Amino acid sequence: MLLLVLALQAAAPPPAPPGCNSPESHQWDFWVGSWEVRPKGADQVIAHSLIEKRYTGCAIRENWMPVGKEVAGGGGSLSFYDSKLKQWRQVWIDSSGTRVDLDGGFKDGVMTITGNWANYAGPAKDALVSMHYQLMPNGEVRQWAENSTDGGKSWQPAFDFYYRRATLPDFK
Repeated sequence: MLLLVLALQAAAPPPAPPGCNSPESHQWDFWVGSWEVRPKGADQVIAHSLIEKRYTGCAIRENWMPVGKEVAGGGGSLSFYDSKLKQWRQVWIDSSGTRVDLDGGFKDGVMTITGNWANYAGPAKDALVSMHYQLMPNGEVRQWAENSTDGGKSWQPAFDFYYRRATLPDFK
């Protein structure tokens, strides 16, 4: 019996480090899940998205998987709460080789992260991109973005997506 108890203890995952189990580190947990993604007002699924809490709760990993030819190739992100800087940080990498570093925080029920996105507005035309995530009353998550090509003086809408919980296909 003692061997069984020791084996079970050895197999249990380690507890989350203190910095990964703070209230702030759970602010974005509403985004964790398996999702079908649709543009605002449309019923067509444009992507599947798998959002996982990983690494003993220290990070959120996104796997963005587009559906059809209308949407650019896939990508993903790794997000975490940086307790030293007291902000959320995300690195997005996509199938074109683009990497974007974004940071921000959670305020009034909305997670907002912002960063410079190379070539976002066209070849050699970078833009500041600000993405917002909000849990809706019906359980969906709204993700919308704005972009600015003048250093944040003015903003234009970029996209507006709704994430609806779904059982994702097996992509293995």
